[in-house]
Amino acid sequence: MEILVAVLAAATAAAAGLAAGFYLRNVLTAKAKKASLEAAEQQIRRAEARSKEILVEAKEEALQTRTSSESDLRRQRQELQKTESRLESKEENLDRRSESLTKRENEVHQQQESLQAERETLATLRKQETERLEKIAGLNLADAKQLILDRAQDQVQFELARRYRAAEEEVKEQAEERAREIIAGAIQRLASDVVSEATVATIPLPNDEMKGRLIGREGRNIRAIEAATGVELLIDDVPEAVTISCFDPIRRQVAKIAIEHLVQDGRIHPARIEEIVEKAQHEVDETVRKAGQQAMFDANIKALNPELLKLVGRLKYRSSFGENVLKHSVEVSLLAGMMAAELGANVQNAKLAGFLHDVGKALTHEVEGPHAEIGADMVSKYGVGQEIVLPIREHHDRQMTTVESFIVAAADAISAARPGARHDSVENYVQRLQALEEVARGFEGVERCFAIQAGREVRVMVTPEKINDDQASVLARDIVKRIEETLNYPGQIKVIVIRESRAVEYAR
Repeated sequence: MEILVAVLAAATAAAAGLAAGFYLRNVLTAKAKKASLEAAEQQIRRAEARSKEILVEAKEEALQTRTSSESDLRRQRQELQKTESRLESKEENLDRRSESLTKRENEVHQQQESLQAERETLATLRKQETERLEKIAGLNLADAKQLILDRAQDQVQFELARRYRAAEEEVKEQAEERAREIIAGAIQRLASDVVSEATVATIPLPNDEMKGRLIGREGRNIRAIEAATGVELLIDDVPEAVTISCFDPIRRQVAKIAIEHLVQDGRIHPARIEEIVEKAQHEVDETVRKAGQQAMFDANIKALNPELLKLVGRLKYRSSFGENVLKHSVEVSLLAGMMAAELGANVQNAKLAGFLHDVGKALTHEVEGPHAEIGADMVSKYGVGQEIVLPIREHHDRQMTTVESFIVAAADAISAARPGARHDSVENYVQRLQALEEVARGFEGVERCFAIQAGREVRVMVTPEKINDDQASVLARDIVKRIEETLNYPGQIKVIVIRESRAVEYAR
């Protein structure tokens, strides 16, 4: 019973709690709903207030935009009106200019017609004047033009001659003194002996019996000598002497030494001849080598290829116009070095090119061609640079490409032109003088000419009525050019053209 009461009490309490909770939840829900409604109303009121503000702002902005647009529109209308006014003004100006241009075109057309009429009148007058002048002068227009051109040509030639003479005198004044100092200084510093050497290979014999021994039985000894040496042995009526004839100086020297040894030894037969010739060949080779080395030391040249040095040494037995070529090469090397130092050129290149400039003469009897070309080709094979090869190749050319080429050519001419350096036969000397005089006589206006100073100077007398002072300078240049083109000569030749007028009267 008690348990039932308790259960009922509990159920009652639970029902009361549920009723109270339900009531409380309804109350709270009503309050929350009321609060939400109030909040919503507040949001609505704020939104309405904000919308009113936005609307006012929009109206104000629209008003401002409208005001600005109306102002821009008014400004654009004003500018458009101004533009229309300017266009109307320009159109009026263009109309006026068009009318003016039309009038101007009409005037120009009238002037052109007037000028054309005047040209026709002028052409008629010129034709009449030309006919009248031709009738008066007795010349047609072509002859008159030719006459004027001839006179103009004479005046131009006269002016050119005058200017050439003035320029030549100016250059001479500036260059002659300096050139004289350089060349004189070089010659003074190298006052060497005369470098001439006899090349006639004559061998003295102790007696005439030795000639028979050299000939041998049925000529076997002389044939053996000629076969071994490549020379021609001349045994003539000259007492106690034999002569060696050969175009190769080395073979001639080998034969000379061999025959001297055979004469001293006395044993002359083919086997002994071959043995002695071989020894003589070795002796000459050694002499050639030593001569090349000595020349290199004398010229103060740096070490050269041994084979090239042997070629230089062979020049010891080579002569040109009686001048020993090896000594001439040493002299040219020293002169070239001195002049290169004075001119500011490459001294070593000038010296080496001068030392080797005639090396081709050692092979001219073996290789065809000028010795300058032969020497240049040979030197290039031994690794010598083009700065040396070019002066060797060009030292006899009219056109040169390097300063060293000019220096080597000048040194070569100075060495060859020294008094006593070279010998020449009387026939060649006379022929050279006659050739010089004939070249000078070949020009118009030349009255007389004389080759003097061993052919180093030519004096030309001209007719004063045909050649004036300015033309005399041109004539001298033309004669020099003709000599350079037609004649071969050592050194240089000075040409002097002399013009003089003489007034002669007789007192009676």
